[in-house]
This record gives sequence, structure tokens and C-alpha cells, in this order.
Amino acid sequence: MIKLLNNETWGKEEILTEMVSDTFYYEHLGKYALSSSALSNLLKSAKTYRQSLNFAGEETTALMIGKVFHWMILEPEKMDNVKVLDVTSRNTKAYKEAREKHHHILLKKEVADVEYIADAVLQNEVVKGYLKNAEFEVPAIEMIDGLPFRGKADIIKGRTIIDLKTTSSNLKDFVYSADKYNYDMQCYLYMKLFKATDFKFIVVNKQTKDIGVFETSEEFYEKGGTKFKQAVSVYRHFFQEQNDLDQYILRGIL
Repeated sequence: MIKLLNNETWGKEEILTEMVSDTFYYEHLGKYALSSSALSNLLKSAKTYRQSLNFAGEETTALMIGKVFHWMILEPEKMDNVKVLDVTSRNTKAYKEAREKHHHILLKKEVADVEYIADAVLQNEVVKGYLKNAEFEVPAIEMIDGLPFRGKADIIKGRTIIDLKTTSSNLKDFVYSADKYNYDMQCYLYMKLFKATDFKFIVVNKQTKDIGVFETSEEFYEKGGTKFKQAVSVYRHFFQEQNDLDQYILRGIL
């Protein structure tokens, strides 16, 4: 049984079926279940997390571009849902009119840029080996320490999770990006959600199209677990025990 943060209760198979819907996954569960992105917000501050709830399911251009990158590689049939406009900017009349009719809209240049990256991934033999006979965009939800956590694995092959990332930095710097953006915490959470034994990242540089495959170590996993516990502690203190969020203060020494 899954009990959401708004006290809704769902059968496991019932809610997994609903999670196929992006609207349910990103909007409803964006508010009423925790995720790796929610935990990252909690690590920034309790107020950052609270503010993020006002925008659950809201699709920024950056998020849309990220979705399209994944769709081109993993679910190309979903590209039929994307309206591509050959206009110079989002300030044009044509774009504003399209917004009234279509949910997923990108400019032609943006789609071309994403295709440039996705093609590099799809032409790589190592990546194609990972994609062969794998499952894509697999949802999961579990009660962990009494709280509902959701996730959607990009690629599952056997008991290995493979996550796609893009970067503007040198691939050699991905180790720093993984710490900065809490990918270690994502690894920890997803391995629990999917009962996986291994987690890899496929990373592509958006400018050079260089591709990196990064394994994860036990140390990386444990570091993610430490962050996970810290974020959950913040959630419990302010959102379960309902301590006054206005009294939240960050202290440090320079």
C-alpha cells in the first residue's frame, strides 16, 4: 500500500498504472510524493522545497528540452506530441497562439540542437549495446522510512539502472557535477526503488558530442545515502513535525 503525502492511499499496481501518465507523475505526484529532485530542493533549504510545490508539473523550456532529448533516444513515438515552430523567439505572435493549442512546444532551432546530441548517442555502439533489449522510462514508487518516494528510470537492463545526462562541461568534470547536482543521492534512491545492483550514467557533452560512461562506486552510493538522510530529516522537521518554517536559518563560518 502506498500512502501519499496528502494521505491518499493507493494499491501498488494501481498507482504504477497511473504513473505512466506524465500529468499524474509530474503534477500530482510532484506535490504528494518525494523524489530525487524534491530531496535536492530540501538540501538547498526547506523554503526552496516549499516554493517548488507551487510549480509542480510546470514545464520550463529547459525541462522540455530535457524531455525531448530522452524521447528522441528512448521513446521516439512521443515526438509526435511536440509542436515544432519555425520562429525566431517565444515573443512572436505565432508562438503565443500555439501555446493556446499545444502543451509541448519547441522552436525549430532547439529541436535541431537536441537532434545533434541525440544522434551522437544513438550512433555509438557502446550505447546501442546498453539500449538493446532494455526497458525504458520505467516508473517506481515505494514507501521508504514511512514516506512515499517516486522515480522513473531512463533505462533498466537486468538489475542495472542507466541514466542519461547532458552537460556543457568537460566530461572529466562530471565527477564534480555529480556531487553538485546530487546524482549520488539519485543513485541511492533509485537503487532502493528498483532493487537494482548497479547504476551507470551515460553522459553526453552538448557542444562536442563526446560521450562518457560512468560507473558508480560503493562510496558514491553511501555518499548519496548520507544526503538522502539529511534531506529526509529536513522534511520531517518542517513538514511532518510542522516546526515553524519562518524560523529556518542557515548557519556557517567563513
